[in-house]
Amino acid sequence: VWHPNTQMAEWGGFDSIRSARGMWLTDSRGRRMIDAVASMWCNVWGHSDGRLVRAIARQARALQHAPLFNLTHAPAEELARRLVRIAPGMSRAFFSDNGSSAMEVAVKMAVQYWQNEGGRRPRIAALRGGYHGDTIGAMSVGYVPEFFSRFRGMAFRVARLPAPGGRPPRGMTGSDHAEACLGSIEARLARGDIAAMVMESGAQVAGGAVIYPDGFQRGVGRLCRRHGALLVLDEVATGLGRLGAMAQYEAQGCSPDIVAYGKMLTGGYLTMAATLATKRVYDAFLGGFGRRLFHGHTYTGNPLAAAAANENLRMYRERGLLRRVRESSRILGGARDGLLSIGAVRDVRHRGMLVGIEVDPRMIPAGRSPNRAFYEAGRRNGIYLRTLGNVVLLVPPLAMGAAEIGTMVDRAARTIRDVARGA
Repeated sequence: VWHPNTQMAEWGGFDSIRSARGMWLTDSRGRRMIDAVASMWCNVWGHSDGRLVRAIARQARALQHAPLFNLTHAPAEELARRLVRIAPGMSRAFFSDNGSSAMEVAVKMAVQYWQNEGGRRPRIAALRGGYHGDTIGAMSVGYVPEFFSRFRGMAFRVARLPAPGGRPPRGMTGSDHAEACLGSIEARLARGDIAAMVMESGAQVAGGAVIYPDGFQRGVGRLCRRHGALLVLDEVATGLGRLGAMAQYEAQGCSPDIVAYGKMLTGGYLTMAATLATKRVYDAFLGGFGRRLFHGHTYTGNPLAAAAANENLRMYRERGLLRRVRESSRILGGARDGLLSIGAVRDVRHRGMLVGIEVDPRMIPAGRSPNRAFYEAGRRNGIYLRTLGNVVLLVPPLAMGAAEIGTMVDRAARTIRDVARGA
């Protein structure tokens, strides 16, 4: 196996996960690690939840896959209805396989929308530091040099605009910086050639858990309306409860034209994503054959994944998940001071069930990547961690309870101290 985002020469081998239950992973040697990254930010209820497993099994006995090319099926129809109820203002759901693909679809929708409407808006704008996936279109919009510099020549041109968050520039308050960013965004949108403004909703997660200041996203939405650009939001990692709301844009007080979901859509059990659009956007694709959306996937709306997603969303409501997330968020927020007291920690950023712990890179032993250093120390401490540069992310399953959150935070803190000591 060629592992993702991994320097294979750095690793002699990889720990093999044999099983998982609840919030814990168990490797082939019987060692347990608490899953502090929700198996790459997607797990909701923990592993091996019987209700989700049974929903997948029931669907597998009836219909494993049928395409949505000239056909439909009940799980996809039900899921589309559920999603447009969750996402205020949305009218239609287009299904794909993963978050990168959902954002590719979103960008294509935005560009073709203006072509279908006879407008000349050829450019896409996006926030600096944003990340929207690894495929070419998603990479172009969310261009992070550390990830994508090798492929710069393949990326299409995007107007990159400033974003606030983290520490403001010297001499500026956080609110000053946010207003300056909004001023730059307005100046660019006012030129009238931007088809869509693309941004993560609520926070830039892969950018290091950079949380937007209050009112910034709402301000961007207001500027898009003022200057006629579509607003495309990426809620692949931040929606469905991760930051505390099902539709994070509703909590931010703005209304997009297109929004993408993924990650937690199936509870973390199967791969699936969705791109939702307003009626205005959808209607622009009706008419002659040449106006159709030029995009399609073999596994679009796969019945197994759709059945898992439907059961997962039922469980959100029946188990009162958002209330539990709010309670857990208070516990995580209460851990901030303790984490900041670690000498190697520069900053701690938190919202909902997302924590970014920024570590002084000088504390990371030379000759090892941060990812490997924190993984190995974490494994010894019984916690599965994955870093983004010098930022240690805690992105647990949404249903993680108070006791296991305490365990996770304690083990993460111990791991950071161990790495800083070179242990």
